[in-house]
Amino acid sequence: MDEPSAAEPGRGQPPEPGPAGARVGVIVTRGLTKRYRGGQLAVDGLDLTVPAGSVFGFLGPNGSGKTTTIRMLMGLIEPTAGTVRVLGRPMPRAARTVLPQVGALIEGPALYGFLSGRDNLLRYDAADPAADPRTRRARVTAALDRVGLTAAAGKKAKAYSLGMKQRLGLAAALLRPRGLLVLDEPTNGLDPQGMREIRTLIRELAADGTTVFLSSHLLDEIEQVCTHAAVMTRGRLVTQGPVADLAAGARDRLVVTTPDAAEAARVLKEQGVGDVAADGDRVTGEPPARDLAEVTAALVAAGVRVRGLTVERASLEDTFVALTGEGFDVAR
Repeated sequence: MDEPSAAEPGRGQPPEPGPAGARVGVIVTRGLTKRYRGGQLAVDGLDLTVPAGSVFGFLGPNGSGKTTTIRMLMGLIEPTAGTVRVLGRPMPRAARTVLPQVGALIEGPALYGFLSGRDNLLRYDAADPAADPRTRRARVTAALDRVGLTAAAGKKAKAYSLGMKQRLGLAAALLRPRGLLVLDEPTNGLDPQGMREIRTLIRELAADGTTVFLSSHLLDEIEQVCTHAAVMTRGRLVTQGPVADLAAGARDRLVVTTPDAAEAARVLKEQGVGDVAADGDRVTGEPPARDLAEVTAALVAAGVRVRGLTVERASLEDTFVALTGEGFDVAR
């Protein structure tokens, strides 16, 4: 979606109630599949549930099907098979009802380079038939202030940096309250301070009741702001759930730093440490059930020169690599 969409006044309509009055997800897909001409399978049987009020991270390597999925969620392309429900309504059939309640920044904002940042937002808002023209300038001013662009509001958009364009696109998505905000790489091009500001804004939006669906290549970003996440690879969903649970699924590692790696590996195996591996002066393994003080004492008694012994806690990065077999961008 190249342009942020407009929204109805107030929060988006709540998802339709499920059985026994339970609330279903703000986004729900079942068997969602997209096959392009030539047989390329971009998305394969995706079952995704985004809880109401969550900040939902959507992870995957390049080419995993994330952008294709988002485009189907927004009704921009038709699925080959399966169903999509957004805010409780079927997509793309209910696009005219759903999209006014959704703010989106996907694949970068579409801007008029010859207009100022402020005039771009005024143009976006004027294109929304539900927008109240009497409050337009006040809402544009508030949106610019919220993303830190007040000082640059009068500059032409073509003079904006990539990070400033990202901010302006986000401001367009925030001209009025949203039930759902869909963001594709929202911190792309921002400096560290800008990243922190956008992450803080995302948390504030979620606290106000907006569900945020966030596609990102930055695992650090997902761990800092997201309550839930899903991981895709090669068009298939491999896991989803609360971020804390996903990280807990990876194994902690015992790490011993020593110049006597071979002897340390032997002793660790004797002490019940599993999956022992040595690489240079670093020996790793699964933490044993016994007290680590006893393991340290055994290493010292065997003459191993221990320079460090610690347990590295599992992270979302560990989970991602274990599930996909691929590295990931963890830059801050």
